Amino acid sequence: MPPGNLELAAEFPGAGEQQWQELVRGVLAKAGYSAEQLADAPAQLLATTSYDGITIAPLYTEADRPRDASVGLPGVPPFVRGARPEGGVSTGWDVRARHTGTDPAEVNKAVLADLENGVSSLWLALGPDALGVADLPAALAEVLLDLAPVVLDAGQDTARAAAALLELNAARGIPDSAVLGNLGFDPIGLAARTGASASQLAEDTAVAATLAARYANRYPRLRTIVVDALPYHDAGGSDAEELGAAVATGVAYLRALTDAGLNVEVAARQLEFRYAVTADQFAGIAKLRAARRLWARVGEVVGIGRGAGQRQHAVSSSVMMTRRDPWVNMLRGTIACFAAGVGGAEAVTVVPFDRAVGADTAFSRRIARNTQAVLLEESHLAGVIDPAGGSWYVESRTERLAERAWAVFTELERAGGIAAELGSGAFADRLASTWAARGANIATRTDPITGVSEFPNLAEKPLDRAPLPVRATSAGLPVRRYAADFEQLRDASDAVLAETGARPVVFLATIGPVAAHTARASFAGNLLQAGGFDTPTAGATADVDAVLAAYRDSGSDLVCICGSDRSYAEHAEALAAALKQAGARRVLLAGARNAAYAQAGVEEFLYRGCDALVVLRGVWRVLEESA
Repeated sequence: MPPGNLELAAEFPGAGEQQWQELVRGVLAKAGYSAEQLADAPAQLLATTSYDGITIAPLYTEADRPRDASVGLPGVPPFVRGARPEGGVSTGWDVRARHTGTDPAEVNKAVLADLENGVSSLWLALGPDALGVADLPAALAEVLLDLAPVVLDAGQDTARAAAALLELNAARGIPDSAVLGNLGFDPIGLAARTGASASQLAEDTAVAATLAARYANRYPRLRTIVVDALPYHDAGGSDAEELGAAVATGVAYLRALTDAGLNVEVAARQLEFRYAVTADQFAGIAKLRAARRLWARVGEVVGIGRGAGQRQHAVSSSVMMTRRDPWVNMLRGTIACFAAGVGGAEAVTVVPFDRAVGADTAFSRRIARNTQAVLLEESHLAGVIDPAGGSWYVESRTERLAERAWAVFTELERAGGIAAELGSGAFADRLASTWAARGANIATRTDPITGVSEFPNLAEKPLDRAPLPVRATSAGLPVRRYAADFEQLRDASDAVLAETGARPVVFLATIGPVAAHTARASFAGNLLQAGGFDTPTAGATADVDAVLAAYRDSGSDLVCICGSDRSYAEHAEALAAALKQAGARRVLLAGARNAAYAQAGVEEFLYRGCDALVVLRGVWRVLEESA
């Protein structure tokens, strides 16, 4: 006979949220939180807040699940669970490789290698610092354009590049009904990057819409417009700001395309949306799901109906990439790709791990495409439709993000649209405000960067790459790479090493046995090495005299005291005063601020949450003043 209902762990008593709260209270009490802080719901102390003001709780329950109507089913409005009913189960996603080279023969070699090894579409950069329009036939030699779609990124040359690509399709005998890809018209995204004037933007948008309308009637499978949200992400914007700007841009293009003669459903099919995904996997998953919900609402308002599923191209963030310890970028790219696949993007680009260093290589392009191959072919990531669906955390975060992004979109519309807000600089100011908050978290290492602000490796061998073209100064949105400020300090350290044969040193004046000082010495060493300083230690020491002797032997006049609370109470004031007397020009202490220690000569305190960049720049100033 078949067994009855199987109740797992039925022999154990049930556990509820209140019991979990009590366990959290006990742990936090041991961590030093006061009874007053733990009086209400202690788990609130574990919550964090996103840059959009969304509270990320440590625990989600069924009570956090959004209303069913906001989630829907895969392939039907509001498309939260995917734009297609079948997801990517049978086809996976489109593995899209970006090529930015200038030599058409080299680009062609790289393109063919990509297509032979798993890439399914191409994203080609054209312009003054990339391929010329005339180079397209050579760059795409032997490429089967009816099987490998091409997406253009040609900036001001988009109209010429589009005509050249379509001529190339015709020359190779591809019928109009089989032409694939995206011509890449995106005047608003171009204005965001370059700062085009309002009049130029209006003219470019009208021209793009006219050409897109003409091509739409002739090439039914070809898309013509890209809604590129990467400039807003690259400028330091939040997820809601990126989504709000994308929706506002999409609406602006719908208006332009319908003015050019297309009906709204055909106009919507011209658009592909491009978003950034980072190493914060849940943020990326929620962003892509929320984006589809937002666009479905637009479709509902403008009368598109059930056909308004948003086509998405997800790109691993370039501003999260580091020049230092660039191998970690492989992990960042993998997590971003995972988020894109789980989030339901139709096309995914993994940026090569060495992009922040310089021009990519055959090796880094191989790693980028194999990252996707592993997730698709070995991990079968596309084999489940919306695998995050039903997660109370993901569903709640998706809904909260959609609400914040819709608010950004409606604010943009009330102000005259995304073009007006870019032209006035108002949206740039908003992004700058978000960047200020993000930059503060990077500086305090609340947002840690592995290999740069955390766990740096001063002995790493830098990668040797050809330099990328330097972006011309413009009035467009800035590109703010997260690790840049810390890496400037590392560059300064490299310069000192090249000139003198040794890096600058901050001596760690460790007090007491190893067990007493290891925790704070490790913390201080990690922070100081992030600024490019070597950090030799005094080792196990018996008293202040032993520390001073080791300090004098170090040859450094920059010093950080490290020890336990007990050893500080016994020795910190005397040691700080003695170090200053011995000639130390900068005395730091690993621990919380203390007035008595400051009075004795400690000029800076290193503690969790301190502004590491302020500390490090202060030490560098002292070093430079003595040069």
